[in-house]
Amino acid sequence: LIQSIKQKIGEDEDAAEKPRPAAPGRAKVAETGFPTLPKLRDEPASERPELFRQKLQACCIIYDFSSETNLKSKESKRQSLLEMVEFVNSSRAAFQESLIPEIVKMVGCNIFRALPSKDRSFVCLGDDEEEPTLEKAWPHLQIVYEFFLRFVVSNEIDPKVAKASLNADFVAQMMELFDSDDPRERDYVKTILHRIYGKFMTLRSFIRRAIQQTFYKVMYESDAYNGVGELLEIMGSIINGFALPLKEEHKDFLVRALIPLHKLKFLAGFHQQLSYCMSQYVTKDPRLALVIVSAMLRYWPTTITSKQVLFLNELEELLELTKPPEFVQMQEPLIQRIAQCIMCPHFQVAERTLFLWNNDYIVRLITSSRKVLFPAIIGALYTNSKLHWSSAVHGLTFNVLKLLMEADPQLFDECSANHKEMYDELEEQTALREHRWATLQDLHDRKAIKTA
Repeated sequence: LIQSIKQKIGEDEDAAEKPRPAAPGRAKVAETGFPTLPKLRDEPASERPELFRQKLQACCIIYDFSSETNLKSKESKRQSLLEMVEFVNSSRAAFQESLIPEIVKMVGCNIFRALPSKDRSFVCLGDDEEEPTLEKAWPHLQIVYEFFLRFVVSNEIDPKVAKASLNADFVAQMMELFDSDDPRERDYVKTILHRIYGKFMTLRSFIRRAIQQTFYKVMYESDAYNGVGELLEIMGSIINGFALPLKEEHKDFLVRALIPLHKLKFLAGFHQQLSYCMSQYVTKDPRLALVIVSAMLRYWPTTITSKQVLFLNELEELLELTKPPEFVQMQEPLIQRIAQCIMCPHFQVAERTLFLWNNDYIVRLITSSRKVLFPAIIGALYTNSKLHWSSAVHGLTFNVLKLLMEADPQLFDECSANHKEMYDELEEQTALREHRWATLQDLHDRKAIKTA
């Protein structure tokens, strides 16, 4: 009985020592050595495909990089990955049809994993001071991504054949990797997903829907998300390729998924890419400028001055692409917001708003509707000249006043007179109110003396 138990224990130990490839997305961490296989270049050409398959299967073994164990095996796997990359670079027909499932499986085993959790109770408003958390397994992951990128862009791959393995489920798992803390990994995932979108026609609609769902998750469920900028870069390229006239599906994507991103606290982290997407839409269909600018005015930040500056930057880019008919429809609420920004106590907001008058096209748009717009602007400028604390803002204010006066001297004089009249009335009302309060205070004091 004792001998049979020992024999059974020995069999279990032998089985445990054999490394087992893990299924994609559920990779198990190996604790044993990496299989020793001959070099691909040393084998005859006829035997290389089978050896290539064996190396793919061996590279499905995953090692734990959080500890300093299995260093020799980790290096052996890294060398095998490098050898496969070199092999596909130097060999024709390396990606045989029969190997496609093994290739996709190997890639999935390595890249699909549970991302480390991160404390996001304090959401960053756009400062990049916090250092990103780099992936410890990057010595292996980088080579896997390089290998996969070469697979996706290879002319040997027929999308009709590869779509059986490289399917929607695989893409859905790839989308999860955009939340990786490592910017190097997000950049690889962005490049590969963009290549997949360009090559696999059947996956295009799914990828757009997956990006849309990710944006919904960011807006309504998550406090922060790492890969918004990378996803917007992909969307910018996709929007650039939209056929005209734009489909209702694409307009719906703009209204429901892209424009609401302006509300997020960490807008500064991806605003450049978002602004590019907005500009691409307006370039495709100038009528959408009214939709975007109207939404921006609704979402305009009132307390975070850094976001206001970002909004003003984007607003200038959009106004440069706006046609006069659309500008007329948005001009009144727009100029009211611009007037408020001119009078903002924060000097950066006031300066950035006054810099709009350095743009000749925007000046022409405003001047074309000067009878409606000049009164609000001139009033804000005169208020600035009297009350704003910044000397730089004062200088810009007087420059803009000079431009308006030169554009239409008669209208400028009328608006100045109206503003002076309104200002005098306001001064009289203020003096009258202070007099009434002083009278009430005096009556109260007299009553208090009599009571005492």
